[in-house]
Amino acid sequence: MDRTVQPTNVNNATNNTVEIVVHVTEELNEDQRDSLAIGLKHTNGIMNAEFCPLRYHLILVRYDTDAFSSQDVLKRINSQEVHAQFIGPV
Repeated sequence: MDRTVQPTNVNNATNNTVEIVVHVTEELNEDQRDSLAIGLKHTNGIMNAEFCPLRYHLILVRYDTDAFSSQDVLKRINSQEVHAQFIGPV
């Protein structure tokens, strides 16, 4: 009996994501950091955003490269009146 193996559909979003480190102004308080991270997480194409423990000026952002570029992420952060600089991929 001849059996054909069908490939399973893997989550394609995983293949098109990247995580970057962004430096933000160190003057943000906890509420401002929470607001920034939540705002990013609620953006279509951004999968996760979280600040590094003990390094509150660094935020890790995971996004879909089909929807965003690193510059788009920076623009999104800057649109919330937060100064940000791209550090690099994780």
